[in-house]
Amino acid sequence: MSAGTGRPLRWGVLGTGRIAADFTADLALTGSGTIVAVGSRTAASADRFGDRFGIPRRHASYEALVADPRVDAVYVATPHPAHHANATLALEAGKAVLVEKAFTMNAAQARELVALARAKGLFLMEAMWTRFLPHMREIRRLLDEGALGQLVTVTADLGEWFAPDPTDRLFAPELGGGALLDLGVYPVSFASMVLGRPSRIVALLEPAFTGVDGQASILLGHESGAQALLNCTSGATSPVRAAIVGTEARIEIDPVWIGPAGFTLTPRTGRPTRFEEPHVGNGLRHEADEVARCLAEGLTESPVMSLDETVSIMETLDAVLAEAG
Repeated sequence: MSAGTGRPLRWGVLGTGRIAADFTADLALTGSGTIVAVGSRTAASADRFGDRFGIPRRHASYEALVADPRVDAVYVATPHPAHHANATLALEAGKAVLVEKAFTMNAAQARELVALARAKGLFLMEAMWTRFLPHMREIRRLLDEGALGQLVTVTADLGEWFAPDPTDRLFAPELGGGALLDLGVYPVSFASMVLGRPSRIVALLEPAFTGVDGQASILLGHESGAQALLNCTSGATSPVRAAIVGTEARIEIDPVWIGPAGFTLTPRTGRPTRFEEPHVGNGLRHEADEVARCLAEGLTESPVMSLDETVSIMETLDAVLAEAG
C-alpha cells in the first residue's frame, strides 16, 4: 500500500524485457500493488507491453515514466549495466525504486545509489526476489531460533545452459555479460543471508567464448569458522540445489532453490521434517509486497534486504572477480 493512502501501490515498470513481463504478471496475483505505467526507449515497445498486460499509461522514454505523477514506485527491469543510470533517474524524480539484481555493475555504483536514496529519504531495494519467498522466510525463522546449532557449511549452485550466442546478454561484454553477475549473485546472496559478510574469498573463474566469465567457483570463509561453497555457470544445467549444514541439523532445499520450493530439515538425531507450501505464480510478487509493506510503514529500506547488505554482496562479487584475475 502507498504510505498514508490505504490504496495499492502504483507501479511504473522501466523496461519491457522478460523479467519485466514476469514481474507484471505476478503482481496481478497480489493486492498490494498495481502496474499503472510502463516506460521503454520507444513508443512501439511501450505500447506492445501495455497492450499485453492492459497497462493504461505508456511512455516512450524512461524520463517520461519517472516523471509520471501517478507512479509511486519504479521497478527497474533493464539489464544491469543500465541499473545505476536508470535507478538514479527514478530517485532524482522522487520515486521509490526497486532495482533488479545484480543491483549494479560494481560496489562503487551501489554505494552511489544508496547514498543518493538516503540523502533524499527515498525507498530503495535490490529485487533479490528469492529472499522473500515463503521457504526462505521459514529458513530464516529456523536460523533465528538456532535450530541448526552452530553453522558449519553453506552450499549453493546455479547453472543454466545458454546457446553460445555472442549477442546474448550472458555473453556480450557490452551488456555486462558473465555468469557471476547474472547467476552467481543468487548463491552469493544466499550465503550472505545465512552467514553474513565473508572474511576470506577464494575464487576460480573460467571464461566463456566471448571472454566474459562463464563459470565461477567460490569459497567464502567467515570469522566463525563457517564456510560457503558456491558455483555458477552459463554453460550447463546444474542441479540448482542449496543446503545449510549446522552442528545440530541441516536444511536441504529442493531444486530449483531460487524459486518457490520446499525443503527438508534433518536433525543430527531424530526424524526429518518437511516444509512445503502451495504456491501460485512465479514468486516475484513477494518482493513487490515487501516494497508496499515498507512504504506503508514509512521505511526507506527493507530490513530483509538492507542496502548495507546489498553493497556488501556487490563488494563480494567485486572481490571474486579480482581474486580470479
